[in-house]
Amino acid sequence: MKKKMFLLMLFVVFAAVLGGCQDGNANENGTEPSGANASSENGTVISSDDSASTDGSPVYGGSIVVGISQDLDSLDPHKVVTAGTREVFYNVYEGLMKPDEDGNIVPAVASDYSVSDDQMTYTFILREGVKFHNGELVTTDDVIYSLKRCAGLLETSDPEVSIESAFSTFTDVSATTVDGKSAVVIRLSEPNTELLNYMTTAIVPDGYTTADGAAPGTGPFKFESYTPLQSYVIVKNDDYYIPGVPYLDEVTFKISTDADAAFLEVLSGGIDIFPYLTADQASQLSDDYNVEVGSMALVQALFLNWNAEPFNDINVRKAICYAVDRQAIIDMVADGMGTVCETGIFPSFKKYYDSSLETYYTQDIEKAKELLAQAGFPDGFSMTITVPSNYKFHVDTAQVLVEQLAAIGITADIKLVEWASWYTDVYKARDYEATIIGLDANLAPSNILRFYPSTSGSNFMNYTSTAFDDTFALAVSTPEGDEKTAYYKQIQQILTDEVSAVYLQAPANIVAVSKKLGGYTFYPLYVQDMASVYYME
Repeated sequence: MKKKMFLLMLFVVFAAVLGGCQDGNANENGTEPSGANASSENGTVISSDDSASTDGSPVYGGSIVVGISQDLDSLDPHKVVTAGTREVFYNVYEGLMKPDEDGNIVPAVASDYSVSDDQMTYTFILREGVKFHNGELVTTDDVIYSLKRCAGLLETSDPEVSIESAFSTFTDVSATTVDGKSAVVIRLSEPNTELLNYMTTAIVPDGYTTADGAAPGTGPFKFESYTPLQSYVIVKNDDYYIPGVPYLDEVTFKISTDADAAFLEVLSGGIDIFPYLTADQASQLSDDYNVEVGSMALVQALFLNWNAEPFNDINVRKAICYAVDRQAIIDMVADGMGTVCETGIFPSFKKYYDSSLETYYTQDIEKAKELLAQAGFPDGFSMTITVPSNYKFHVDTAQVLVEQLAAIGITADIKLVEWASWYTDVYKARDYEATIIGLDANLAPSNILRFYPSTSGSNFMNYTSTAFDDTFALAVSTPEGDEKTAYYKQIQQILTDEVSAVYLQAPANIVAVSKKLGGYTFYPLYVQDMASVYYME
């Protein structure tokens, strides 16, 4: 009875959150600005506020343990691919700019910036006195090296460094002086009105290479130690340029690729903060935890390999779309918490998101069977869905999909793999038929779409579309306004029409936070900001 009451209250609170997201009164991360709190019968506080409930004043000092479900994919901030690593590195590395909790891109290593009228030249004034964690002052040489490294403009450019599409338009990065202060000028070959969002890329010391180990950053915490498959430890940066933060002395990100084992440790009190809970797990928490509800800031989908038969047939892809009941998945996996999403941009991008596509492929079993017959599979076929085992949310989703696909004659087997195997085999080698995963983004709409250009190294689904490529180029180069918004909505229509993937939902993020702590904050992107967390008196 307690569990049912807890889930009912959790659903009511989150329904209010989703409603605010649709009517434009909520922050971009889908949480209500004022927050709505409720208590379950087991005493757990359910909060949809931007930060955790606070009953006392902040106290400086102390250490905490944060549970994460995947190992880091690199210690080099320019080689990071996975969202799970980026959300941890947010505490250690900063760019010229950085995102804040309200979805704004604000100066970080830079103190100010300007953009030319033609959007071809960006000038960033460096903030005075910013130090790397090794105590050395950040210079224009460090910034220029970092940006050139990401743009592939160095003679010794590392092919493993992930080059974002925005950096491909760089023609020159050079130093200058503005009002007696050091500055960096970036010149582009074509306009890019979303460049600021990519200036969050980490600034590292001039000449840094992965062989040097973990690079010194400029963030509120500095790297202390890393033990593969066990932990990533960061400690307070006493020289941080923003006074008063961070509060904590040390944060240990405890790595556990076994979701069940990690949750058992939460139940025993060995983990202070644990994100991405299922609703069922949240109902089992003791009175020692608050439950915070926000958005995961990603889109979850069943991704199909376009180079693997029969998924190269659009009728097969459409048949799967019509076989799926997305709301039923949300109800069964997340007790109704989440938003149906049928395209590649999630609702946090409010201005660009096309909500009219949420009912584009309403479940229609007979239509799905007809499409399969047209594709030459009147009796269905067998397929394998590869899922990273450390993400219980995706595993549970796969189990529901297996039942739904069976209704049209498709026999789907679930292949559970460790995260490292998923990354190398599915993402890098593209050796798979189907997979379930979530795609995240920074605050540029072009960033969530970085997986789809035909020439993108991130295009693990082998999606190819001239219509997408051409429209995407126009969207990126068009200044802010109605025309740019229209291009991004046109892109979503293309992705949905062509079934670039079987999009499912924008999931909720349920986080367990020790009642001893305050300041936990949701962001409209994948971030675990430990600088705002503190013990309470």
